[in-house]
Amino acid sequence: MGLDVESIRKDFPILSTTSHGKPLVYLDSAATSQKPVQVINAVSEYYRNYNANIHRGIYEISVKATEEYERSKELAAKFINAGSYRSIVYNRNTTEAINTVAIAWGEANIGKGDHILITQMEHHSNIVPWQLLAKRRGAILDYAPLDKENRFIDMEGLKELLERGPKMVSFTHVSNVLGTINDAKEITALAHKAGARVLVDGAQAVPHMKVDVREIDCDFYAFSSHKMLGPAGTGVLYGKEELLEEMPPFLGGGEMIRSVGFDGATWNDIPWKFEAGTQNTESAIGLAAAMEYLGRIGMDEVRRHEEVLTRYALERLQDTSGVETYGPEGNDLKRKGGVIAFNVKGAHPHDVASIFDREGIAIRAGHHCAMPLVTKMLNEPAVARASFYIYTSEGEIDRMVQAVSRVKEVLHLNR
Repeated sequence: MGLDVESIRKDFPILSTTSHGKPLVYLDSAATSQKPVQVINAVSEYYRNYNANIHRGIYEISVKATEEYERSKELAAKFINAGSYRSIVYNRNTTEAINTVAIAWGEANIGKGDHILITQMEHHSNIVPWQLLAKRRGAILDYAPLDKENRFIDMEGLKELLERGPKMVSFTHVSNVLGTINDAKEITALAHKAGARVLVDGAQAVPHMKVDVREIDCDFYAFSSHKMLGPAGTGVLYGKEELLEEMPPFLGGGEMIRSVGFDGATWNDIPWKFEAGTQNTESAIGLAAAMEYLGRIGMDEVRRHEEVLTRYALERLQDTSGVETYGPEGNDLKRKGGVIAFNVKGAHPHDVASIFDREGIAIRAGHHCAMPLVTKMLNEPAVARASFYIYTSEGEIDRMVQAVSRVKEVLHLNR
């Protein structure tokens, strides 16, 4: 049946605006998603009717704010089938969630000479925290290679590195550059067999497909509100309860304590042990509205819509001379998310993005916080990237392809 995209688009006020005098085409949802009125109204209602600090007051609006914040966690646990809200820690974003594990778990479990295994496909947020940990602890950071087409993790290469007995394996569920959907369940099983703990970066997965952390059986999973229709400022860290119980706090301050004396402190229960200070309550409430919105659509429908769009966009771009695309193609599109990295021959990606902008089309250009992947594996200084979501239409894909022709015209590439 498919999504009723035109009906969905009516929920997003920004999609009725113009850019440079032309209807806005937003193709940068991998960076951040747009927000429906349901999310905007939820945040506004909080500020208008029950703005108060949570977990602190016994007065009515503080109790209401606390209840809504904790309800958001219950929804998050249900959204990824975590089982219990006790396994859901809120922080600022996926980056902070990964850093929480790298510091709180890593400092207690990684020692000199230990191995940490990530992949050549990672976002900087899943590289730099492990580089810092390895440097602090004298550990060794290994990178699982990609195959020759730079589309998938080389599973044989991964297995060889697992023979080194890494303590932690951390990898992206969906690449923010290539769109590659990695088999998180298979990689997790291989890592566990090798004796490793597993963290999955789900920033590009949870917004776009059904994720079941208990089926994957990963030890940690991280994602962000702002990429799934919610506000910025809330990240979600799932952790198996027994691991969260063992880990020391990441930050110290109010709320994360049970008691404090001049000679020391004891910690609150999980998940609050990892939530020091005043939380981003309005963002958590907005995330709850976003999860309810996506739940009404159904994540299987979201995924099917993006598969159709991605196939259509790739076919249109590959029929356009001078355009090179990166990532899974053809029969591998079942393992590709709604992200297309591409370049126009003879044009710098930043020039492409600038000309697209003048046409009212928002895309991103650069290394997309994945510099090793883009510069070393793709052998490019930068790439342009179009990324889709539930509000993206085939008509917008057509405008993107037309903009490629405009790039050639402006830069005189047809001569």
